[in-house]
Amino acid sequence: MTSIVKALAFAGALAVTSALTPAAFAAKTDINVGLPLEPPNLDPTSGAAGAIDSVTYSNIFEGLTRFGPDGGINPGLAQSWTISDDGLVYTFKLHEGVKFSDGTDMNADDVKFSLDRIGAEGSTNAQKALYADIASVEVVDPLTVKVTLTKPNGNILFNLAWGDAVIVAPESADNNATNPVGTGAFVLKNWAKGDQIELARNENYWGEPAKLDKVVFKVIADPNAAFAAVMAGDVDSYMAFPAPENLPQFDADPRFRVVAGSTEGETILSTNNKMPPFDNIKVREALAHAIDRKAIIDGAMFGYGTPIGTHFAPHHPSYVDLTAQSNFDPEKAKALLAEAGFPDGFKTTLKLPPPSYARRGGEIIASQLRNVGIETEISNLEWAQWLEQVFKGKDFGLTIVSHTEPLDIGIYARPDYYFQYDSAEFQKIIEDLNNATDPQEQPPSSGGPEKDRRRLCQRLSVSACQYRRRQCQADGCVGKCPDPGSRHDRRLLGGLKFRTCQAGAAYGFRHSHCAN
Repeated sequence: MTSIVKALAFAGALAVTSALTPAAFAAKTDINVGLPLEPPNLDPTSGAAGAIDSVTYSNIFEGLTRFGPDGGINPGLAQSWTISDDGLVYTFKLHEGVKFSDGTDMNADDVKFSLDRIGAEGSTNAQKALYADIASVEVVDPLTVKVTLTKPNGNILFNLAWGDAVIVAPESADNNATNPVGTGAFVLKNWAKGDQIELARNENYWGEPAKLDKVVFKVIADPNAAFAAVMAGDVDSYMAFPAPENLPQFDADPRFRVVAGSTEGETILSTNNKMPPFDNIKVREALAHAIDRKAIIDGAMFGYGTPIGTHFAPHHPSYVDLTAQSNFDPEKAKALLAEAGFPDGFKTTLKLPPPSYARRGGEIIASQLRNVGIETEISNLEWAQWLEQVFKGKDFGLTIVSHTEPLDIGIYARPDYYFQYDSAEFQKIIEDLNNATDPQEQPPSSGGPEKDRRRLCQRLSVSACQYRRRQCQADGCVGKCPDPGSRHDRRLLGGLKFRTCQAGAAYGFRHSHCAN
């Protein structure tokens, strides 16, 4: 069974500071961060755009649990929890004295409201399928919540750490898109749309206070403008720097430091599996063999990438190298197209979101597909258009996008997801993994060894490649820039909770000091 998600997993970032000495930089009380994409809104529970979490997660909003530097699950707003012997009941003990940024108390009623809201009728939560096993949420007392599941789910603590499950208040939830009210270490001070988003320290934060007074996210989408901003010192850190061709210049400049590493993000050339001819498995297999991933990595990202054979990060202990199953073989691709009834190829659409990995990679992929007879009509979309047409409307043949969520191979078990892959066999594998409570049987998110994940990866034949994480920092940025040691535990080394997930961000990076 083949779901062609072919690609170029991107997770690059560039962070840079002005040329200050370490002592001078340590005295800074603010930081400017470059963003390649502006979030469509600031409510992580209401949309799929990764740029929302880049600004808000663990900065403005927090959940019951949070991801740690190693990808494990750490306490968040819940200081502890217990699990019943049958794996159906999770009882969370909340931290005392937590307040929302508007001064109101956060308690068990807010937790119940937030979790019930995910699956409520009319919910726009992009990941509500992750919480479908929640049967009920009961307030035991103001600081205790009991969550009962319909069946055991070994991933539930992991899922509760996602931005889609942050805790919000019923009084302010409807306005969080433009006026976010959360429990995090920062509050929104100003949003000049199209320009920048300014956060200020939450002086009433319940946990360890942020060391910085202010963080400004500057939206700089154009690669040339991003390069100029870094060189001029207009940003202290740039997330997902869009022009890897500039990295050698930064590397040669003593003011900056460039660090490359891996990510959890897979950028995929996705097929609409219910749209002819992509409902034909031989057509999808043909696509797999028509794509030269190495050429895409070299051409779009100047070599910063790693081919992968499935929707799984190669740095993970459970990764299985399946690249040989979709090796570059144009003649085989042509033969498969002929077997599928398309000896002369066909025409389709290729709808691309704004990031440079998609636009640059799309041109290269279109050329490669043309060589086997597949003509693509490229449409360059803004994010709002892409979300409406592709993600929600499913109106596309092919698209390229980076999936930044950790261990998200389970999306292929969701037939209603935007690429509409529907395999009962694969769904059963994911269900078995999710239902496992024995650490020997659980998926890697639970920390156990994982024999079934290998079987899962082998059954899902995909073709992909993962871009290496790219970042640059100025000398003297040490101790003040975002810590890329984790996709999840987003802090500045100086103490600022700072979650920066964008296209391709992930946990498990090599340690450095400025990052996406």
